[in-house]
Formats: sequence, C-alpha cells, structure tokens
Amino acid sequence: MRIQQLSELLKLIASGRLEMKTLYRRLSQHVDSTRVKMVLDYLGKNQQQAHDALARYLAEAPTRILGTWYDGVVFEDFSKRCKAINLAPNANDEDVLELHLDLENRLLALLQQGADLAPTQEIRSALSELVAVEKNQQRRLVHNVQRMEDI
Repeated sequence: MRIQQLSELLKLIASGRLEMKTLYRRLSQHVDSTRVKMVLDYLGKNQQQAHDALARYLAEAPTRILGTWYDGVVFEDFSKRCKAINLAPNANDEDVLELHLDLENRLLALLQQGADLAPTQEIRSALSELVAVEKNQQRRLVHNVQRMEDI
C-alpha cells in the first residue's frame, strides 16, 4: 500500500492496532492454556489503548501537519498478514510475545520511516517522539507480560 499523507500513515498504524486486537481475540479461542489466553487478552486491551491514543492524536493534530505529503512510503497489507496468522493450540506465552513483537515492530518501523522521510524538522521531531513513546510502551508491555509468568 502506498501512503501519500501523514494522516494516512497514522490511520494505517491505528488500524493495524485494531487488526492486532482482533487477531489476539481470534487466537485466544484456539489455544489451550489459560495463561496464554490471559496474555492474549492483555495484549488485545493494550492494542485498543494504543489505537485510542493515536486516534486522539489524529483528532488533535494540526491539519497542516496531518496533510503533509510523502513520496515513497510503502507498507504491506497488514490486515492480510494478521488474518493469515495462527498459533498451535499448545502455544506458550513466549510464542505469543514473539508474535506480538514481530507485528508491533512492523508498525513501529512504518512510523520510523515516516519520521525519516518527513519533509520538515517539526514533523520529524513529532514522529520521532511518537516512536520513542511507542518503544517505551513496548518495553513496559514486555516487562508486564514477563511479570505475568510469576503469577
């Protein structure tokens, strides 16, 4: 998919978050472990929160920034990728975390690409800050999932 404006890029990332939430809900129905179901539920809630935060940003950001044009930003069909993913019924929480990090890192790479190709320093700074916040949230999420193992 070719992205032409910053608003499209951010909407695609927000949509990807909802795709991940839907994926986790679907996978939860096919795994045996209660712990894995709990991790998938936690990750799904986290994706909804990430989507909501990005939606608020889209609603509040100045139109002049959201209307910024890009040339050369291309992203995979993330929805198709999510729909093609399956987990074995005996999957463990490490399998789920590995899957989650792969998907989330794809979205973060798109956001970073948007920052790298931004035409102005203002937009580069804003997107770089957003990438940093997302990476920090990712670290906390991984830590929280690992703490769930201790429960």
